[in-house]
Amino acid sequence: MKQTFDILIVGGGAAGFFTAINAAENIPNANIAILERGNEVLTKVKVSGGGRCNVTHAEFLPEELTKNYPRGEKELLGPFHTFMTGDTIAWFEKRGVSLKIEEDGRMFPISDSSQTIIDCFLSEAKRLNISIVLKQAVQKITFEAPFWKLETTSETFLTKKLVIATGSNPKIWKLLEGLGHTIIPPVPSLFTFTIQDPRIKDLPGVATNVTVEIISENGKSLLQTQGPLLITHQGMSGPAILKLSAWGARILEPLNYHFSIKINWLEDQTKEETLESLRQIKLTHGKQTIVKYAQFDLPKRLWKNLIKNTGIPETITWAEASKEQLVNIANELTEAIFKVTGKNTFKEEFVTAGGIDLKEVNFKTFESKLHPNLYFAGEVLNIDAITGGFNFQNAWTGGFMIAKALAENS
Repeated sequence: MKQTFDILIVGGGAAGFFTAINAAENIPNANIAILERGNEVLTKVKVSGGGRCNVTHAEFLPEELTKNYPRGEKELLGPFHTFMTGDTIAWFEKRGVSLKIEEDGRMFPISDSSQTIIDCFLSEAKRLNISIVLKQAVQKITFEAPFWKLETTSETFLTKKLVIATGSNPKIWKLLEGLGHTIIPPVPSLFTFTIQDPRIKDLPGVATNVTVEIISENGKSLLQTQGPLLITHQGMSGPAILKLSAWGARILEPLNYHFSIKINWLEDQTKEETLESLRQIKLTHGKQTIVKYAQFDLPKRLWKNLIKNTGIPETITWAEASKEQLVNIANELTEAIFKVTGKNTFKEEFVTAGGIDLKEVNFKTFESKLHPNLYFAGEVLNIDAITGGFNFQNAWTGGFMIAKALAENS
């Protein structure tokens, strides 16, 4: 059985729905369908942001927004001048979904439920007569002029305009490779670090702002970030670690996620500055036990573990501390080395670096440079971002640009 559509979108996720809805609004009476391999749509939206859906991020300058994309920074600058955060907010507001900004800049629906976004997409799809075809895993993609021909396990679909919005799907990448596209091999891009170390043992939930670096075997800094670090049962997480995982995705995969990091627990205070501060503490708080009273606003339990790691006895006071012991404390506070022995997925979210080579895409339209009327939206491209709503913003921008191009060429 063959079904023919004007526009066919493969992938029932955020990028696919956003593209379909915008296309349907811009092209009256167009016959549009979303093809989904599973038995339900928008499953990734459902679990995103811990079930709250981190829709976008409160960054309103295109140049600043692009800095959150380890892959895609240069390519997204132009598209973000056409559609970005403010446009996303307005788009959802128009459809009755208000967003709120949290302290860290992340934006969520005021309902704090991803179901709000899912319901919005489904109701819009219904209103615009967009067909949603489930349980259709694409097995083959060919071009038989003037149609793209897609064969699934049970049916054949024909369409003049084809949008691929399947995310990180190796089977679809393989099919696109067969059409001549270059696929950058995927590697994990957003993950936490597995660390077994007595300094952070029994401290899950403790958080503080740090500077953290990935270092080579000879101690050279390979990558550095700043921000909140969260100690977990498995090791370390939080924005600082997740940024490192995203920007270091290609560095860390060949190392099999066994590497060293260096942490400055005082964020941007140098070892020399810290040593001078410790000398002042020795003079002004001489009678205090070093282990007992945390300094530099560090969490008490973390301070205690760091001091214990220097080998300083628990009973020693600041007045009794030797020059060497002060140096050891300064080292521990500003240049602490931790061995990473693996990675863990960040919550239920899984983001990869990899996908269609960006040199093969026209970013004015998100159309393939190799094949007319073939478009790509979302993470099927070699674009990924740090955590905070940025991957969704890429999906919204790409979907909008594709819909605009489809309308202009209809």
